[in-house]
Parts: sequence; structure tokens; C-alpha cells
Amino acid sequence: MTFLDRIASRTPVNVSRRGFLAGTGALVLAATLPLRPARGQQAAEGGPAVQAFLELRPDGTALLKSPFHEGGQGIYTTMAQIVGEELDLAPDSFTVEIAPPGGPFGVMGGFRLTGGSASTRTSYDLMRRLGASARAMLIEAAATRWDVEAATLVTEPGAVLHPDSGRRLAYGELAADAMDLPVPAEAPLKDPSNFRWIRTPVARLDVRDKSTGQTKYAIDVEVEGMLLAAVRHAPRLGLAPTEVTNRAAIEAMRGVHSVHLLDGAVAVVADRFWQARRAIDEAQIEWGPGTSKWPMPEDFSSAGFRDTLASATGEVVQIEATGDAAAALEAAGTVIEATYDAPFVVHGQLEPPSATARFNEDGTLDVWLPNQAPEQFMTAAAAAAGIEPQNVRIHGQMLGGFFGRHFLYETANPFPQAIALARAVGRPVKLIWTREEDFLRDAPRPLGLARFRGVPGPDGPVALTAEVVGEGPTGRWYGAPPGRDASATEGISGKAYAIPNSHIGQVYVPNPAVIGYWRSVGHSMHDFMYECFLDELAAAGGQDPYEMRRGLLAGNDRLTALLEATVELSGGWRPGPYEAEDGSRRARGIAMASPFGSEAAAIAEVSLEDGEVRVHTVWTALDPGQIVNPAIVEAQVQSAVALGVSQTLLEELVYENGEPTARNFGMYPILGPDRMPAVRVAILESGAPMGGVGEPGLPAVGPAIVNAVAALTGQRIRSLPLSRHDFG
Repeated sequence: MTFLDRIASRTPVNVSRRGFLAGTGALVLAATLPLRPARGQQAAEGGPAVQAFLELRPDGTALLKSPFHEGGQGIYTTMAQIVGEELDLAPDSFTVEIAPPGGPFGVMGGFRLTGGSASTRTSYDLMRRLGASARAMLIEAAATRWDVEAATLVTEPGAVLHPDSGRRLAYGELAADAMDLPVPAEAPLKDPSNFRWIRTPVARLDVRDKSTGQTKYAIDVEVEGMLLAAVRHAPRLGLAPTEVTNRAAIEAMRGVHSVHLLDGAVAVVADRFWQARRAIDEAQIEWGPGTSKWPMPEDFSSAGFRDTLASATGEVVQIEATGDAAAALEAAGTVIEATYDAPFVVHGQLEPPSATARFNEDGTLDVWLPNQAPEQFMTAAAAAAGIEPQNVRIHGQMLGGFFGRHFLYETANPFPQAIALARAVGRPVKLIWTREEDFLRDAPRPLGLARFRGVPGPDGPVALTAEVVGEGPTGRWYGAPPGRDASATEGISGKAYAIPNSHIGQVYVPNPAVIGYWRSVGHSMHDFMYECFLDELAAAGGQDPYEMRRGLLAGNDRLTALLEATVELSGGWRPGPYEAEDGSRRARGIAMASPFGSEAAAIAEVSLEDGEVRVHTVWTALDPGQIVNPAIVEAQVQSAVALGVSQTLLEELVYENGEPTARNFGMYPILGPDRMPAVRVAILESGAPMGGVGEPGLPAVGPAIVNAVAALTGQRIRSLPLSRHDFG
């Protein structure tokens, strides 16, 4: 279970009676400890803390402070659907904003982050109870005004009704009256059979503003009196600038304010960004030895590190085991061995990193930046500024893509530089990293490797062992030790197949690169490794890969139904090779994954065109247990498939001489529209506890493609991306 899954598995907190924050003409619900009861009202005793913030406005609309950041995954719409369902207010009546750090918004057991496909599943019950409590208070306000029993009243979207008399009051008319009422300790929730908005494809709240250019991102922030800055980093971590030899000429350039030597970088501050960018491009910088927590070795290369992992020895820390795999391997007549690996990959989100910092006369600091964990960034910004966290205000922004990019990675975030520059020039500074600087200082997904051994059998594998070699981001950033860092093994560990003898372990090898979370984290590469090796065992045992998986899942109704639904979606299992209607020779592959509390399966159909793999269609089924918005779920699966195809076919960050060879997309190919396959999605609701949605659609895609390539060509690929390999 990953760090984020442990968060998600906690029982959601309930809305308790607390109090109101005083407002003007608006009902404001902020049920939390230790908020004071409003106007003398007593808070309920013994109720759990509730971290949420809802404001009903006099015009009948609502403002919801979301604990989670919107970055294209649709969380603002989902939150409005859940709260609106119980409040009986249409989701399009909501304005949703990111809540500030601290205060009542730590809904994940006292803290929060946007990641791990955890937002909806950790807050679903909380948001329902929030809406139900607000609805109960509006009913009570109407009952008091009409002098009737609350039990005689009902609601329709945006209004309270008294059926016996036909009277009606809009929510906006009741907000001021409801303000003095206590939050109920318990409020009845709707029967799901009566849901009006949950489980319906409600239109996204953010689409119009994004489509018309109204949405503001961190890169769009404007602060009065601010200057703009560009930066050039040292080519390797561990180097530092010693001198800018043409500094005087740079500072004389039009619009340039000043040149600054930072920790491992040089910055130019100017009136406009492009003035700063031109100046930093012209800078002649001499680099020398510096300090860094993770200095990059001068001779480091991704190819060399892959060899290091492949030959690594040391303690194999057990992750999970069944039966006696060692004995089964020793007694076997046939043992299949394979080593799989997957490369470093960048985040490459659409919006380059940026941050704006402003010191105020009262000693406080304002920082505008994209982030996925506001409280962590507030603490880190305070440390960078040398002030107390309570004197820092973090202004979270709409994320222009993220995929794990906007966590707190040392050396990979621009805000400490923005803070240093703002202090140095005495004015607000917005710093923007160019794409080249983003590629240079990104925290990529780790290069990963796993060594497998297995014993094939006529009814499926008799034994399977895997040694996952390397380090995971949860170990790097949160101190999870080997064997307890699921990010280092997930997708190889946690499989549901009933293999009688298995052993999964980790050989810890630290990564010289600054690594980070990437969409679906360890699953993004480990499911490729496991599911492809499973196909190798099927072939060695003379079994069909679909039928073998079906047999290994006997008795697991949920996963059997998912597997069968995927096959049905594809029109029936057809491994191939076969001739398609257009005359091309094609084959199909199949794979499964169990990421972030959800279950997924995929079938991919491929052919070869001019020696390259062409993916024609991906059929994928996702069972997240329960859903809120099917349109958002499908969109998330579609985007996850696109990224899964991209990383399987093309993506690879190569290091040579301690530096990434790619500094922009010209040297880092990604999937283009001409190679995007058709995607067919089936969404299943098994009724299991709610799982994630944003990431689970990705992990099964890669192995389905690679297994299809093996069926088509007879060539078993064990190293990604496929573009590295020659298919004739």
C-alpha cells in the first residue's frame, strides 16, 4: 500500500456541529476545530473535525473552497457535484476556488495534497455531509420564518418549499437567517437511488474560461510593481556560478535591472520577461564547484546507471511472498529468466514552472505558485525566506498540467529563487523557467529495473520471483525505507493473480538523479514489467495469455468481470497475428493493473509501419468501485491512455556526462496526433470502496502494447521505449 493509498484508506471524517463565521448577507459554513461558535451558539461535542468551507451568496450561488487543486482532472466540477447533490443546488451554481494553506482544509487526516488519484475518494463522504448539513440549516431557517415544523419542508434545486401551503423561499433569501443556526451534528444523506447529479456527466465548470482564455495560471500572475526574471542553471547539480564575465554588458541591455548569482544558477531581473530571457541567453558564465545535497556525478549516464542496476547485489528486502518460490525454482525443470527496464521520463507539463514573490512592509511574504501540497510549500517558503510559516501566504493557482511535477522537490522548484530575487531587488519578482530550464531541473520518473524468474506450468505459473532494483520517490522525499516504499515496487507487488509460489523483493540502490512522482508513479513502469513477463510464462507454458489470466483470477469476481468486459469491449479476444480490413498485419495484447484502489485492464491492437510500431486501438475498462462524473472518468482514462502510449513508444530522458541530452521537446519526442490510437472506454462500478481515476488508466496500456508486439513479431521487448528497437 502506497503512502497515498494509506491516506485514502482512512475513514472519511464526518461533518460535525461547529459554528459560523460572521459574514454579510451570506451563509458561511466552516465546521472545524477549534473554530469559535458564532453569536453565542454552542458547538456540538464529540463530533469529528470537518475541514471544508462553503459560502451561500444572496443571489443563490455558492462559493466552495476546494482542498484540492484543479489541474485539468476535473476536481472542481466533481466537488461541486458532490456538495450540490446533498445541498440540492445545481453544480453550475458553484464557483470553486482553491482553499489557502492551513486552517480547516486538511481533509486527508490532518493534511492534504493533490495527487495519488486521492482527491475524490478521500473527501467524498465529507463533501456529501457538508452539503447535507448546509441544506438542513436552510430548511431550519425556513421553518423558523414560516413557523412550521422542519419535517414538513422539502427542497428543490436552490429553494426550500412548504408543500402544504405552496410557499417557496430561494436559498439566497434564507442565507442571512440561517447564519445564526448551529451546524447539525448529523444530517440525513440522500439515498443514492435519488441522486440527481452524482453519476451523471455534468459539464465541466472550468471549460468555458479555459476555452476563452480567461483562466489565470501562475505564469499569468501580475503584482503591482513587479519585475520579471529568467534563470540559467548550472549544467549539473553540484556546480555553482563563479563569475559572469560580461556582466556589465548584460546589465546595460535595455530593460535589465540586475544580474544575480544564485545557488547553482544565474538570474537576470528585468522589466519584461523577454528582456530577461535575452539577457540570460547572452550571459557568459563561468562555473565551478558548488554545494548540493545531490551533486550529479560528472560521468553519470542513464545507460551506465541501467547497467549498475542490472548488476546490483545486496540485501533483497521482502515485500510479499506466498508459498515457497525458492524451492519451486530449485525443483523446476524449466526456469524463465528476464530483466526488464524503463527509462527516466520528464513531466513536460504544458505550463513551465514559475513563481512570484513579494515581501511586504509588515514582514510578511506572499508567494504565487503552482503546487500540489500548499502546507508543505508554505513551510518551505518560510524557510527560504528565513521567517515564520504564519508570515507566509501561499496563493495556489490553477495548474497548467502537473502529473506529479508540482510537489516539493528540492532543486526542482523556482520559488526559492523568486524569494531570493525579491529580497535582493526590494520589489516583487516573477520568475519563469523556460522549457530548457524545466528539462534541466525537472525531477523525472526514476529509471527502473526488475529481475524476474519464473516456472511455467500447464495451468499458469508455478512460481514467480521478482527483484525490483532501485529507489522510489516516496523513499527519497518521505523517508520510506526499502521494503516499505510502495512507490519503488507497486505494479510488481500487489498483483491479484493466484500464483502458488511467489516472492517479490527490493534491492535498494540510490539514484544519483533528483527523482519525483510521475503519473501513476511506480505502476507506470512496473506493470509493464510484470504483465509482459507473465506473457512470457504463458508462452513457455503453451497457454493463451487471456485464458491464463482468467484462470489465475478464478474466484475473484471483480477482476474476472473487468477482464471479460475488456474483451467484450474489443469485440472478442483475438491475439493474432491476423490480417485487418486495410490489409495490414496486426495482433493484440492484453494486460491488467490494480493502481490507486481501482482496477484496470487494456487490450491494444498494433501493426508495423516502416519499421515502427503503430497502435491502432486501445480498449480499456476501469473499475474504480464508485464514480461521480462518468464524463470526467472517461476523459481521464482517455488522457491516461495517450500518456501511456507516448511513454511506451517514444519517451526517454537520456543522461550523458551528468546532464540530460534533451532540453526541449525537439530532443524528447512525445506522441503526436498522427500516432494517437482510437480509445474505447468501459466504466464499471463494482460497488467496491471508491478508488482513484486520474492515474489508473495508464499502467495497463504499455504492457498491452508490448505484448501485442510480441504476438505480432515474435520479438519480446524488455526495455522501453519501443522506438529504441529495430522491427525491420
